[in-house]
Amino acid sequence: MMKRSLAPIALLAALPSLTSCGEAEIGEPPLTEAALAAVTEEAGAPREDLARAVDELFTKEGLGETRALVVMANGEIAAERYGEGYDADTRFVSWSMAKTVTAVMIGMLVADGRLSIDESAPVELWQRPGDPRGEITLRQLLQMRSGLRHTEAGDPPYESSEVRMLFLDGRDDMARWAKEQPLEAEPGAQFEYSSNTTVILADIAARALTDSDDPEIRRRAVADFLEARLFGPLGMDSMVPEFDASGTLIGGSLIHGTARDWAKLGEFLRRKGRAPGGEQLVPRRWVELMVSPSPRSPQYGLQTWLNREYREAGDESEHPLFPDRAPGSVFSLIGHMGQYVIVSPEQRVTLVRLGHSDRPQRIAMLQELADILELYPER
Repeated sequence: MMKRSLAPIALLAALPSLTSCGEAEIGEPPLTEAALAAVTEEAGAPREDLARAVDELFTKEGLGETRALVVMANGEIAAERYGEGYDADTRFVSWSMAKTVTAVMIGMLVADGRLSIDESAPVELWQRPGDPRGEITLRQLLQMRSGLRHTEAGDPPYESSEVRMLFLDGRDDMARWAKEQPLEAEPGAQFEYSSNTTVILADIAARALTDSDDPEIRRRAVADFLEARLFGPLGMDSMVPEFDASGTLIGGSLIHGTARDWAKLGEFLRRKGRAPGGEQLVPRRWVELMVSPSPRSPQYGLQTWLNREYREAGDESEHPLFPDRAPGSVFSLIGHMGQYVIVSPEQRVTLVRLGHSDRPQRIAMLQELADILELYPER
């Protein structure tokens, strides 16, 4: 009788271990070969954790479509993966990530002495006597606080200043259309994100490089400058900038490049303007200014988004990044529908995510990117 009673007692004693075994079996699934292959041996973070976080960006529901992901850690590729139909040679459209490229170009021209950041912006149309737009400075344009009537998003969409400039009445001479808009606020008084503003900056750059109005000469002047001063020294061989019919760089939205080349740009900014070989391509102080908060939007610098928390009373707008989960020094290039180059100087990490996600998907997807960053220690 005693021997028979031992069996159920032994079974009960084994239940905790059986339960824990069952939990392990229904926990996270084993990583696939593709997931592990995306991560290098010296990733700078726990390899399996990084592989799983990267894998979720491509497989988890509700995040949209991730087409490319590159993680750079300590200057080396830590992880790289592509969606079906895309690879390391695919050129991806920048959308608004191009704005940061335009800011770098302006910084080079300021360093060359061809432009001045705090003088009236050199826009001939605004220099007529009595035109209040003549008070707009280059700094205010860079910080998206020109005061011009530029509405980025419209309802219906064709009422958007961006849509009208890119595709409707402004498409042949985008900068002229953007410059012709009247003021709706005092220059410098308020922040308003605007692709039109960046095209004005691109036009200013072209006019600093050539006196010609010939579209081909203007296009070549800017393309050659970017190649000689930025893309070439950084080895960004895939970059293809687009221009409108007047020869103005569509500097707010249309530069194409591979995910690796976008990562090179992020690394260049992380190094505060230095090329891999040590050459200072743009002054260190300029990059520091690019990632310093605007007086009208602490979440924005010079054509660059910042991971700074800021809320006024009653402000329930979503933050473009994740200040609760990453250092305040993090900054980012951000493009339409989920294009990101996120740079964390304190963690020595650059993260590139390119793809297609709507607003709810982007909110969820950003938390996945934060998961990746959190695998890296702050230094």
